[in-house]
Amino acid sequence: MGDHFEKGQHALLNEGEENEMEIFGYRTQGCRKTLCLAGSIFSFGILPLVFYWRPAWHVWANCVPCSLQEADVVLLRTTDEFQTYSWKKVMWIYLSSLNSEFGVTPDHPLITDEEFIINRAIRKPDLKVRCIKVQKIRYVWNNLEEQFQKIGCLEDWLSSTKIHLKFGSGLTREEQAIRRLICGPNTIDVKITPIWKLLIKEVLNPFYIFQLFSVCLWFSEDYKEYAFAIIIMSIMSIALTVYDLREQSVKLHRLVESHNSITVSVCGRKAGVQELESRFLVPGDLLVLTGNKVQMPCDAILIDGSCVVDEGMLTGESIPVTKTPLPKTESSEPWKTQSEADYKRHVLFCGTEIIQARGACSGTVRAVVLQTGFNTAKGDLVRSILYPKPMNFKLYRDAIRFLLCLVGTATIGMIYTLCVYVLSGESPEEVVKKALDVITIAVPPALPAALTTGIIYAQRRLKKRGIFCISPQRINVCGQLNLVCFDKTGTLTRDGLDLWGVVPCDRSGFQEIHSFASGRSLPWGPLCAAMATCHSLILLDGTIQGDPLDLKMFEATTWEMALSGDDFHIKGVPAHAVVVKPCKTASQVPVEGIAILHQFPFSSALQRMTVIAQEMGGDRLAFMKGAPERVASFCQPETVPTSFVSELQSYTTQGFRVIALAYKKLEMDHHSTALTRDKVESDLIFLGLLILENRLKDETKPVLEELISARIRTVMVTGDNLQTAITVARKSGMVSESQKVILIEANETTGSPSASMTWKLVEEKKHIAYSNQNNYINIREEVSDNGREGSYHFALSGKSFQVISQHFSSLLPKILINGTIFARMSPGQKSSLVEEFQKLDYFVGMCGDGANDCGALKMAHVGISLSEQEASVASPFTSKTPNIECVPHLIKEGRAALVTSFCMFKYMALYSMIQRQTAFQITSFCSRIWPSQLLLA
Repeated sequence: MGDHFEKGQHALLNEGEENEMEIFGYRTQGCRKTLCLAGSIFSFGILPLVFYWRPAWHVWANCVPCSLQEADVVLLRTTDEFQTYSWKKVMWIYLSSLNSEFGVTPDHPLITDEEFIINRAIRKPDLKVRCIKVQKIRYVWNNLEEQFQKIGCLEDWLSSTKIHLKFGSGLTREEQAIRRLICGPNTIDVKITPIWKLLIKEVLNPFYIFQLFSVCLWFSEDYKEYAFAIIIMSIMSIALTVYDLREQSVKLHRLVESHNSITVSVCGRKAGVQELESRFLVPGDLLVLTGNKVQMPCDAILIDGSCVVDEGMLTGESIPVTKTPLPKTESSEPWKTQSEADYKRHVLFCGTEIIQARGACSGTVRAVVLQTGFNTAKGDLVRSILYPKPMNFKLYRDAIRFLLCLVGTATIGMIYTLCVYVLSGESPEEVVKKALDVITIAVPPALPAALTTGIIYAQRRLKKRGIFCISPQRINVCGQLNLVCFDKTGTLTRDGLDLWGVVPCDRSGFQEIHSFASGRSLPWGPLCAAMATCHSLILLDGTIQGDPLDLKMFEATTWEMALSGDDFHIKGVPAHAVVVKPCKTASQVPVEGIAILHQFPFSSALQRMTVIAQEMGGDRLAFMKGAPERVASFCQPETVPTSFVSELQSYTTQGFRVIALAYKKLEMDHHSTALTRDKVESDLIFLGLLILENRLKDETKPVLEELISARIRTVMVTGDNLQTAITVARKSGMVSESQKVILIEANETTGSPSASMTWKLVEEKKHIAYSNQNNYINIREEVSDNGREGSYHFALSGKSFQVISQHFSSLLPKILINGTIFARMSPGQKSSLVEEFQKLDYFVGMCGDGANDCGALKMAHVGISLSEQEASVASPFTSKTPNIECVPHLIKEGRAALVTSFCMFKYMALYSMIQRQTAFQITSFCSRIWPSQLLLA
């Protein structure tokens, strides 16, 4: 095997990414292909079958190693523990077809410019491009760098200036045509697999081929009854599998079908704005976004205007997110790294919904297409469903090992039988039959069908409980689960937060808590004004929409929201601005209303949001809302009560989520958009604390207690805020009262390849740093009172998880052993976390309800969806009851099915051994009788 690779050129595809592969170049050789064809004919189709099972052998037999530049076939090998092989033909894309329409020649400026990968891929002077398609992604051969590179997305090295300059006016028709031909259509196309294809794929399974061989042999020996029984059981098993696969294929097709039929407005450099089907979009196209409730057909960078987007498909949290335009800076750094906050705030992701698009001075909202097709966020999600990583189940691995032992024994028996019957003078036909018969006796062909018996009964019982299964083989694995990951929102908790009260403060300290349950309205003051204005809510079709937290806070003020009309003329207040007004029943409110002029959106990295607001006929104000510690750090020290830390701790330890509010007056001589965030967020006056609670579903706590008592680990993996996740973990019993939570924060050092990591006891706020020094936290001293293991839990965010994975990989397994709370996790990070747990020999279950859980549901040994939407397509199990009560039921049925499978395995193995022993005894008897018969003759 090694010889084949040493001769050919070897490179990496998707280097450093999760789906990294090794790629080897091969050239087809005519004489080898002829020999393989002859071998296929003379072996009666056995050779092609072997090549089907072993793709690498097919390439080695038909081709010779060569450089990737000369290759017409490439062999791919995954870099994971399985090292799975596949092969692809190198295809050609011809640009000569564009010559007649656009006059594209080798010396055309668009062809000679080699700044972008697309241009470097074009071979001159014949104007053609070499490419391969791997797992729905197209890769082109970069003639300059001599490697295959992904196409269908803008280059990462582009600076914001370059994006604005190159793509800010759109592409010409020639550029669009070239990119469309090379990048392919902007579609997430999942075809429904025909039944005949599924049937052939299933029938060509090695075990069914062995069954066919066995049945043919038995019919030749007139052993019909048992042969018919095996045929019926096999047909039923194949039909059930094909039906399940077909259903899954149809579901996935329906999920992405609507994505490919969206009409968009595209601005061309010379052609102007025109309506276009989304499948014709290419990276670099300039989208003009109009109207509301628009589905994004691609990933795009917002360059002008702002958008409010529902990213529930990605995060699982149906919270509108405000997207801001990519700033046009003079820096030459890549656009992803030059932004002070997360670059994703400038990106509109495919599959998300634009709730509202607001134009800036130019009046239009414009975005540059960043990625198309399967390169997009939604495409990546679909690919994770289509191409899940293979799983190595110990049960099946041990079963194969045992079968190999039986095959070894059968081979010895076959040799013995051959010797006996040949010496006995039997006919060659009878000798072959008897020898082959020993193999069918030793390796029971009925084993796969017998093993499904327990699974079928378990599946029926699950169906009665409202749990539906599209992959019955996973039921056995349910019985082995020892770790279950749970999404939070909609899975462990009810959707949204409930406002419990507000704690005002003044110069003398915190005042008595104002409870909204009493029905009393909050008195007018800066605190009331902050609650009415410091949010990202929008008014859409007369309905207020936005973050549930913001919605609860605004509703508590009993104020009303409206949009200013064209006749609205107040200095510094733009038309169509959001205006909040006290309700008609409110008394003693000295202002007619407050207009929200400008927002500095919430960012999980910054842990705060700020708005600039204008009182009608009054002052211009700035209001801030965010994590209490962060907000307090921007306030004048004398305005923050001395009991701030103890007051905050008293609420967080009770399981509440706490938000702080602050404000200050601004000068009127500046336009709101001209003020920088740093200038606005300074010297604030602290106003008080907002107290919220995230209510658990009634079933959550008893189920988690049952799992923990059964020594099954429970882990929370959510896209929500870290503090909220910690609170829910405590309230649900995932983290008990006697156990401590250690918060891990990891950050990359700016302008340096190194990173740092800090630990913080959540209750005591004590930091312990870790970088390149030998600093450490002594768990026994710092956390545990009695020195017991498991008396502490680690909590970390998705960003920290990513940094630790890259820079502190040796620490990651140690952190995961006690890691319980993972917040702000992206869909990809959820999948990676599940995979990391699997590497630690855990059998992992994942329970979620959103599209953002699809990858993790597919990656886990057992995925359980509480929704019948996107998540059910990726998940082997779907529960009709939208709570986690299904988890213990599934584990119990899995254990029952597992015990049944073990018993059936033992029975079939013993049956074959007894049968084999009987056969040996008959053969031995015959060997003693036949010589005496020959003598008498």
